[in-house]
Amino acid sequence: MFGLGGKRRRREQAYGLYARAVAQARDPAFYDAMGVPDTVDGRFEMIALHVYLILRRLKPEGADAADLSQALFDAMFEDMDRSLREMGVGDLSVGKRVKAMARGFYGRIKAYDEGLAAEDPAVLAEAMRRNLYGTGAPDGAQCAGMAAYLRREADALTALPGETVMAAEYAFGPPPA
Repeated sequence: MFGLGGKRRRREQAYGLYARAVAQARDPAFYDAMGVPDTVDGRFEMIALHVYLILRRLKPEGADAADLSQALFDAMFEDMDRSLREMGVGDLSVGKRVKAMARGFYGRIKAYDEGLAAEDPAVLAEAMRRNLYGTGAPDGAQCAGMAAYLRREADALTALPGETVMAAEYAFGPPPA
């Protein structure tokens, strides 16, 4: 088990991973060229996509990575809680909204896992359309581009040693053009 110092290091490590995901999710190209809605929901979707990539890569790495994955998940939803409060969502509503976001995140994990496992690239493109674009009307090229981006980044992270990912010593590739 981790002592107090170990838990603190794990939390700092998780926040480093989360900061990497958020920085990538904020790249304007996702919103401009790829048409992801530049809204609270669209930004949540981009953060969720990048956190998913990290969690997916950490999954086969054992107990330390599992603890780090949980800390990363916690960091993400602590930030969502804080952000909702800053936007003026009432205290009584924040918990319900964060729980709904967490349930939605689990749904995205399932959809992205299924899309990456499918031989038909349209499965992942459809997951992109449903999740990233919500009720918007992206063109097929945007969905396909985001699906290719997700696949490329998943493959790139898989090729890295687990320790490199756990230490946040990597960079996501550029957004699709």
